[in-house]
Amino acid sequence: MEGINRFSDADRTPVWLETILESDLASPPTTDVRCDLAVIGGGFTGLWVALKARERWPDARIVILEATRCGAAASGRNGGFCAPSISHGVANALARWPKEAETLIRLGYENLDGLEEDLTRYGIDCEFEREGKLNVAATPWQAEGLKAMRDVYARFGIESHYLEGDALDEKFKSPRYQAGLYEPNYALVNPMKLVAGLRQACLDRGIVLHEDTPVTSLDNAASGVRLTTPQAVVSARQSVMATNAAMPLLRRFRMSIIPIFDYTLVTEPLSDEQLVAIGWRGRHGVADSGNQFHYCRKTADNRILWGGFDAIYHYGSRRDRELLHRPESYARLEANFDEAFPALSDLSFSHAWGGIVDTSARTTFFAGTALGGRLAYALGFTGQGVSASRFAALAMLDMLEGRRTERTDLRMLRSWVVPFPPEPFRSLAIQRVQKDLAQEDRTGRRSLLLRTLNRFGVGFDS
Repeated sequence: MEGINRFSDADRTPVWLETILESDLASPPTTDVRCDLAVIGGGFTGLWVALKARERWPDARIVILEATRCGAAASGRNGGFCAPSISHGVANALARWPKEAETLIRLGYENLDGLEEDLTRYGIDCEFEREGKLNVAATPWQAEGLKAMRDVYARFGIESHYLEGDALDEKFKSPRYQAGLYEPNYALVNPMKLVAGLRQACLDRGIVLHEDTPVTSLDNAASGVRLTTPQAVVSARQSVMATNAAMPLLRRFRMSIIPIFDYTLVTEPLSDEQLVAIGWRGRHGVADSGNQFHYCRKTADNRILWGGFDAIYHYGSRRDRELLHRPESYARLEANFDEAFPALSDLSFSHAWGGIVDTSARTTFFAGTALGGRLAYALGFTGQGVSASRFAALAMLDMLEGRRTERTDLRMLRSWVVPFPPEPFRSLAIQRVQKDLAQEDRTGRRSLLLRTLNRFGVGFDS
């Protein structure tokens, strides 16, 4: 990768920030607060919880406590892929919860329908585009995997189209990829516009927001949950922990998720001629089929967002802000971009940034209650939280109400989450698994270790 460095002058903040008017920071509390529901975290999950709680409890006092600024963490740093899934895809549902796979798949599509309806109801313009996703294969065994995926989709009534040759080139033309599976029912959003829209919808409905207000501890109290912040104490009848990849406030969850760093490059806007050269005429997103995979999409002004491949874990589950930028990963992304798009090798990159993924060993979120049922939580979205966060919000509110619903009955939510081992075994295990995943990408053969982990429902994906 020597000599490749077209990202050196790139803006180190997400491109999405340029598409919104930055709002004034909501001030921290100046005195102690009492409320019916305190939501910890102002990303997708927390904002959906607050908004959906307002629908259920019109007169409740609802407070959101955000450590920095809404959307400043994972919610504003992702690629905006909005999946029709709550289970990290059909294959994951079928492999881990086969008896309820049909239900999980249906609920995933219903959730995306509901999300689109909510955007209309609340007047949120987040560049929502339900234009599909193209899964592409770079090797013969990946192509066979796409055929198998097509067959599974057909089994559950999901529309998809297997593409090769000219049919693939009409969707996406790259010398790297030889086959594709196009699924029309998939969406993309501008994640910061979604955050901004949800935030404003909450404020418009009387929900109190405090930014720059980290919660440092939470405890049971006689009347509910006691949340301590540097500025004040918040006493809530009930609370929701929606902290994503941040260090969980409850110690019992600190082995349940690990922070994985993912990196992104964004190009300058492409001309019509450049888009024709790569055959990308539609507005669909694209993702390749490797374990070390890339995802890419167009922005509203026809830049290409190119992310993924590197999934970096730092010893001790470090979450330092300086780790959000990694020149080695940017260089690898650039080299792989040039391999996928040789016709665009002179294109410069305008933005380069990283984000943290809250990865669980089951590769999808889990939810439940703690503190005697007064606190609900959802963690472990593993890079698939843009749409699943809405479903998680509804499930947590069901749990706080003590209601038995189709959501709360899901085995996916109720089953035990396999913990990650302590250090130094954690780092050693992750390194070994990543090595085997890379080998499978090269050879098409899955190692004994990976097959064994599969049997125990343990994975490593994003």
